[in-house]
Amino acid sequence: MATPTVALAAPATAPVLPVVAIGDGVPLSPVDYAELLQKLSGGIAADNYGLGGVVEKLETHMAAELGKEMAVWFPTGTLANHMAVRMLAGDRKRVLVQAESHLYNDCGDCCQTLSGLNLIPLAPGRATFTLDEVKDMANRSATGRVKTPVGAIMIESPVRRKTGEAFDFEQMKKISGWARSEGVGLHLDGARLYMAAAYSGLPVRSYASLFDTVYVSMYKYFGAASGAVLAGPKKLLTDLFHARRMFGGGQHEVWPLAGIAMNGVQGFSARYAKAVQTAEAVIEGLKADSRFEVKRIPNGTNLFLLKVRDAESFHKKAQAAGVVLNSPKEDQFVMAVNETWLRATASEILARLRA
Repeated sequence: MATPTVALAAPATAPVLPVVAIGDGVPLSPVDYAELLQKLSGGIAADNYGLGGVVEKLETHMAAELGKEMAVWFPTGTLANHMAVRMLAGDRKRVLVQAESHLYNDCGDCCQTLSGLNLIPLAPGRATFTLDEVKDMANRSATGRVKTPVGAIMIESPVRRKTGEAFDFEQMKKISGWARSEGVGLHLDGARLYMAAAYSGLPVRSYASLFDTVYVSMYKYFGAASGAVLAGPKKLLTDLFHARRMFGGGQHEVWPLAGIAMNGVQGFSARYAKAVQTAEAVIEGLKADSRFEVKRIPNGTNLFLLKVRDAESFHKKAQAAGVVLNSPKEDQFVMAVNETWLRATASEILARLRA
């Protein structure tokens, strides 16, 4: 039985809902989540330790969208990234990563501690490292007194520590070509890949095709309470559920997560394209108003900066008017574009902010 798709944007006849310019997805309270799961439950087939049921359906769907042979569910992106670089590197323990990447900064040295990998950070303070930087480090690794060749490269894009800046696509293509010619594994931390695609105009497959494996988050904007999908070749991912369980990722029942994610991913690209279109119209309107200052992130995605006078007062008034913002820093707000921008027209959102 097909899983019905339930729209997360409010219908036109529903009570006015706020535009929540915080985070990548539609915020769901426990009650919201339970109600959505109840609506979907008739079309959700249960799994057994992440095998079969709606989990398998989601894996098949994501593999097809990303142009990969298969995909595997993981409870977290941390574990998905770890497993990817662990498999790709094999006996060559050096893995090149961005100095600003999530895997290098926010995972408690899991790759080093649990898999004996040596993460080599490149491009500190930048979203993009270049092919020349890759070649230089690969040469140093291969020609030292003790040969320690690079086994894998991981690229995160967009980079949240760089306010959603995307990795330069031309450099990405060059690095991909070099890695394949040298037999070096290539992994994409594409947690927010679908958001990057909406801003670049490139299909998610165009990014995924450059990499052996790619991870996409299931909770950041597809609505699940947690979860991730790792896609790649069958020769690498077949039977990966054994390693998933070895690392403590063998959840008994995943359907409450995968069912929501399956609903969220269906039609997401089309919905999000409309949200981006609305946000771009709002940004142009704000630029034309002298009370606002808009700053775009170079090569950015769904985040932009909004500066106003008396930001604390504006923060409270905006929420009362139906726009929820992060707390300001130095009279500046980090604005996030997500599906809640579909809850009103561009002119309505502008009117709320100008009120």
